[in-house]
Amino acid sequence: MGATPPLPTPSGPYLGEGLLPADFYSFEELLTDGEREKIERVRAFLETQAAPLVDDYWARAEFPFQLVPGFGGLGLADWADPDSAESKPSNLLSGFLALEFAHADASLATFSGVHTGLAMGSILACGSEEQKRRWLPAMSRFEKIGAFGLTEPHGGSDVAGGLRTTARRDGDGWVLDGAKRWIGNATFADLVVIWARDTETNHVLGFVVEKDTPGFTATKIENKMALRIVQNADIVLEGCRVPEANRLQNANSFKDTAGILRQTRSGVAWQAVGVMFGAYEIALRYAKEREQFGRPIGGFQLVQDLLVKMLGNATASCGMVTRLAQLQDAGIYRDEHSALAKAYCTVRMRENVGWARELLAGNGIILDYKVGRFVADAEALYSYEGTREIQTLIVGRAVTDGLSAFVK
Repeated sequence: MGATPPLPTPSGPYLGEGLLPADFYSFEELLTDGEREKIERVRAFLETQAAPLVDDYWARAEFPFQLVPGFGGLGLADWADPDSAESKPSNLLSGFLALEFAHADASLATFSGVHTGLAMGSILACGSEEQKRRWLPAMSRFEKIGAFGLTEPHGGSDVAGGLRTTARRDGDGWVLDGAKRWIGNATFADLVVIWARDTETNHVLGFVVEKDTPGFTATKIENKMALRIVQNADIVLEGCRVPEANRLQNANSFKDTAGILRQTRSGVAWQAVGVMFGAYEIALRYAKEREQFGRPIGGFQLVQDLLVKMLGNATASCGMVTRLAQLQDAGIYRDEHSALAKAYCTVRMRENVGWARELLAGNGIILDYKVGRFVADAEALYSYEGTREIQTLIVGRAVTDGLSAFVK
């Protein structure tokens, strides 16, 4: 097979200057000028440094570590350093950053989300001031990478009540025993936040387990069909001794864990929008270039129908997460808001990547044309950080004035 033909940059009268092709209603223009400058820096880095690498690394199921210093240089998490003068970014900016990463590659979006959202977010929300100063400066510069260990081999959706990993107080420390599964970044992370149940109080506590701690092993999960760049691991904790200084001092129950998940769940919805944007962009470029019956296929009615359906899904979903971010920034959002966004956007994402693959026909399953990577990766985003079914129960409980359909 010959080389893949270059795909032209799409353009059109509806596009605001510098906006992504799928941003049909120019949502990005709601950001401040300074926020848009940051988005543009991230976009340029992802387009020039990451995009040329991701297909190859995805195919080999390896992680492009050479990109990590560049992520640090983008200042994505500088604000989390206790000594930084930067203020915390708005939820709207954070959302657009998650979208931007996923627009380039869902695996890189997951890597960033796990590190900055779940791992750093746990320390920010539940750590003492001393713990924040000990770990966050290096993490904010991406010099130390974090992971988040909650899901277990026998517990996903029921992890709140079914957490089996235990923490036993022993003198001036704790002994952790148990197993975790699907832990992103864990094969190379310097710090892994482990959630375990106190054998004495039955409360869920958080611990920072540092790399090479005796009794901690992380084994890469092989043969994944999605997010192949993400290095997910099975973690085993066998008599893993952690000092009291590494227990997150303000994590006292699963409610604290859930608070972190509530925030990051909205990030997954933004990632789903980014995947929709990326898949639509590929399909639009292809429709303008690919010729059949003597003209570009973008001039055929059925192809335009697919493009418009994809654009409608992406626009509706982007509107939802934009409003969600505004509610977050105003401090008036609730669990059910992020749950609905995660459920809705990931369903629409699944539709969009399927339509993009349909538009590309046979070329849609070839990695060179990129859309197949989006199709596969969408399956992981659809399930992680709470399945659609669990999100619907959260929303359903809210709209029925507290009638819970969760299994007791």
